[in-house]
Amino acid sequence: MAEEQPPTVHEGASTGDIEDELHATAKSAEDRKAASALASLDATGNEEAANKEVDREAVNKAMKSLGGSKSSTAPKPAPAKNIKVDDADVALIVDQLELPKAKAIELLKGHDGDAIKAMRAWVKA
Repeated sequence: MAEEQPPTVHEGASTGDIEDELHATAKSAEDRKAASALASLDATGNEEAANKEVDREAVNKAMKSLGGSKSSTAPKPAPAKNIKVDDADVALIVDQLELPKAKAIELLKGHDGDAIKAMRAWVKA
């Protein structure tokens, strides 16, 4: 005969399922803010024009809190220097690191055409 189970036990649920339910709530203030912003997107209303602006703001706020926003104020990368790379270095990197030729050239240009620096940086990354 089966014994009486406590009310917190769910039939067929593993301990992982229960833990997932318990940790589903927001853990930090940023998570709560993002959840609030996303919840405001789900709110239904009749004011279409006003809601579009509010929704846009809510999306932007949620994206910024999640780190997915690439704002226009971010510093732009410096223009690439005109660096000549040796074909032998490109062939070496393609062969040894098994990278496509375009990626090998980009890697070499990023390290001033020095194959050794480029390979060391790629291995450390």
